[in-house]
Amino acid sequence: MKRMIFSLALVFSAYAFAQEYTTPVASPRQKIEQQFSISKIGIDYGRPGAKGRQVFGGIVPFGKIWRAGANAVTKISFGQEVDFNGKKVGAGTYALFILPEKDTWKIILNTDTKQWGAFNYDAKLNVAEVSVPVLSLDQPVEWFTINFTPNGNTDLDMDISWEKSKVIVPIKIVDNEAVSKIIKDLKAEKAKK
Repeated sequence: MKRMIFSLALVFSAYAFAQEYTTPVASPRQKIEQQFSISKIGIDYGRPGAKGRQVFGGIVPFGKIWRAGANAVTKISFGQEVDFNGKKVGAGTYALFILPEKDTWKIILNTDTKQWGAFNYDAKLNVAEVSVPVLSLDQPVEWFTINFTPNGNTDLDMDISWEKSKVIVPIKIVDNEAVSKIIKDLKAEKAKK
């Protein structure tokens, strides 16, 4: 009996301290999730490194659809309807593509979230296309990076940067009145408890 208890204790200890190991990858995957208004916004993407290469106009050609990262398609998720730089987009998960040019990038949201790269990109599945100006950075960014920068409770900027280029995509909540009502109902529910 003591031996069985000792064996079980060892198994549970080993399980508790077990690590999940994976093989190192050239473009590590990153997932970011952030509170946004009454829901969340998230991004899941591969982060390639510049590694001394010319990025835009080089390994990422101008005028050609790019998967906005590496490996599997980049996915962006909205927990509620948003204004994506002037285009209404419903709650859900979308593939994020970029059509880079020297001075402007077209940022594209597409419903095909299961593809690898942009090899089977179908423009008929686009739900939003917005153009944003390219900003020039003083210091290079080695690893492709997507961040969210809040600008209050109902809007934020999605910042995309790599090498010496950066773009900013404004994202806002569409229906502030509906959000206000939900917040008011939540506060009333809390007050009852």
